[in-house]
Amino acid sequence: MTSLTTATGPTGSGVPVVNEVVGVPAGIGAAARSARADALDAWLRRLLPARPGVALVAVGGLGRRQCAPYGDLDLVLLHAGVTGVDELAASLWYPIWDAGLRLDHSVRTVAEALSVAQDDVKVALGLLDARHVAGDPALTEQLARTATDHWRRTAIRQLPGLREITTARWEAHGELAFLLEGDLKEAAGGLRDVGILRAIATAGVTDALRPAVHAAHRRLLDTRDALHQQVGRRVDRLLAQERDGVAALLGLRQPQLAGPDAATTDGGAVSADAAVRGDAAPPPVPATEGDALLRLVAGDARTVSHALDDAWRAADRLRSGRHRAAPGRPLRRPVARDVVEQDGELVLARTAIGARPDPSLSLRIAAAAATTRLPIARATCEWLAAYCPPLPAPWPPAARAALTTLLGAGPGLVPAWETCDRYGLIDRWLPEWTRLRSLPQHNPVHRFTLDRHLVQTAYEASRHTREVDRPDLLLLGAFLHDIGKGLPGDHSTVGAPLAEAVATRIGLPPAEVALIGTLVRLHLLLPDVATRRDLSDPKTIAGVAERVGDTGTLELLHGLVRADAAATGPAAWSGWKGRLIAELVARVRTTLDTGVVPAPPAPDPALVAGPLPVVHLGEDRVAVAAADRRGLLATVAGCLALHRLEVISADAATVDGRALVECRVQPRYGLAPDPIALSADLRRAVAGDVSVIQRLRGRALAARSRGAAPRVVWHREAATDAVLLELRAADAAGLLYRVTCALDEAGAQVRAARISTLGGDVVDAFYLTGGWPSDEQRARVEAALLAAV
Repeated sequence: MTSLTTATGPTGSGVPVVNEVVGVPAGIGAAARSARADALDAWLRRLLPARPGVALVAVGGLGRRQCAPYGDLDLVLLHAGVTGVDELAASLWYPIWDAGLRLDHSVRTVAEALSVAQDDVKVALGLLDARHVAGDPALTEQLARTATDHWRRTAIRQLPGLREITTARWEAHGELAFLLEGDLKEAAGGLRDVGILRAIATAGVTDALRPAVHAAHRRLLDTRDALHQQVGRRVDRLLAQERDGVAALLGLRQPQLAGPDAATTDGGAVSADAAVRGDAAPPPVPATEGDALLRLVAGDARTVSHALDDAWRAADRLRSGRHRAAPGRPLRRPVARDVVEQDGELVLARTAIGARPDPSLSLRIAAAAATTRLPIARATCEWLAAYCPPLPAPWPPAARAALTTLLGAGPGLVPAWETCDRYGLIDRWLPEWTRLRSLPQHNPVHRFTLDRHLVQTAYEASRHTREVDRPDLLLLGAFLHDIGKGLPGDHSTVGAPLAEAVATRIGLPPAEVALIGTLVRLHLLLPDVATRRDLSDPKTIAGVAERVGDTGTLELLHGLVRADAAATGPAAWSGWKGRLIAELVARVRTTLDTGVVPAPPAPDPALVAGPLPVVHLGEDRVAVAAADRRGLLATVAGCLALHRLEVISADAATVDGRALVECRVQPRYGLAPDPIALSADLRRAVAGDVSVIQRLRGRALAARSRGAAPRVVWHREAATDAVLLELRAADAAGLLYRVTCALDEAGAQVRAARISTLGGDVVDAFYLTGGWPSDEQRARVEAALLAAV
């Protein structure tokens, strides 16, 4: 949504404007940005009265004449020590604020501005963009010339501090090339980094602003223009909901695939029973124009990041003056077969350069770069891209070993992989990589594009290689686990044969190829079952054991699940999820080792003895025992919702006439409730206190869920002694209370519930005691549930 109006005042041209007072025109592209700079310059000149010894200087976007539609103004009121400058500044700044413009301002003499620049490298960079707007041009020219000369003399000394600041910014904002919702300005590879490249080029360190960087910079500026125009205010983070609108303003179109099926960006969600049975999920959502925009932004951010990496290394070489073995000869240190270190970079040994290079050479130098954490020299990458022959199929053992070393190198993997991808080496190893590069993922729990997610998962898997019998297969399985995304169908099912094809090409024997396929096919099995099914049900454990087959595969899947979650983002993992998966793995391992499914755990002895009601509160556990009656689970769930606790799992049982309810919980807003108040409300609620029940109902009715229509799914053979019902709906506070009340009123008795939250949606599974209900009974239960949601 935009807030554009049509200009009839300052410009009188009928062009949409973003500020009616100033007459700042809207629009996207270099011409529009220049027009905005012209409009602002003209308006600011009218604000500054003619007075000697005073100049108004623009820095930042206005200084570069790259004004975004809703960008800030960065102004310096420069003076030569004249009197009354504070009053003059106030007469400038207040009209700017009154016009609704954001302003960053300062009042300084030339000497003061240069003194600040000496102490603050960010100010020094800002002065490189200084441009005269109004007043005495000699003052502006003196400041700009002196600031540029000073930067050129001191840049080598100041660049380490600038790099430290830049690294801290990257850590805070991430890498634009791989983020699904990145900041176009502050993230690595964004517009702020182009300013650093400009400063390094001004210092004469290296030719940092090559044509590809200029083109990437222009497209990033256009994208930010379109984002401002789409949202109607200043914003630099490209959120998922804005991508399609921004893409439309830029005129982007998503390429269509041949055939009846459109490309997709993520695999469909798999139900826990589908995971156990191996059934495919419904087709996922087609790709959009917003996906094309994200891939374009990722490519441009990569271009900027690569150029800045080269610039930092050039500055390091210039500053450090590395030791030489003899005048004019660099020191060379062997680090691996055919690989030596020279000037802090990896280059090829002279003996490796010949008419017929080894096809595994590019993989081996990538592995050396990852393990030593040293960059590969640009000239070496260019030579490998031009002359290293393609790998034969199957790969030679040296290439296969190098890939395993590369994937298991830990922190050195990501930069080494990105360098090789920059020069097209990855596409030669894995032709599938072209499709995967910069592919968006629509699930809100993901933070990275698909290509980075795969590499990051391999990195995370390297933390678990000591826990499995085949660390090489864990690394490869982690790297290939989502290879089916971007294709129609369930990505686990679609990806398994693709992963097997890659494993075959790499040269793995048939048994290991099949195991890689199994890891990809089942990589969602453990988390789906652990969070959506009753782990005390023997049928659940037996089903997982049957699909996994052996303990070696189970341990590989366990390592893969943890690596996948860590690479996905913080929302994909939690302590309770880790404990559930560990419990599932332990029970399945026992079944595989002994052939006997472990017995369900016995009830907590503290709940089956003593006077009623019994309430036990733990860090993430709430247990209640009360006189047996219908609706107890609903009452407990409602009371927990009243205290802003989310129920993750719930179990209900009846022992010797007393009802037991045990829940795993987590705070909805991060703050734990008052345990005394919670315990008191639980005791009163299970005893039938009317005042508590009324509060529960009032809170539940006020928090109805919204979004897509809810759906009820029945599973006949999923449990040993119960019928499984799944409710798929939008999440909302008190949802479990309303649903369990509806089930109780419909005559259904719940013995267990599992709640799985996926972004803004939930998949709640309820184990209903009794046999398979009739059509009429199912219709009655479904109607009650849908009315409650």
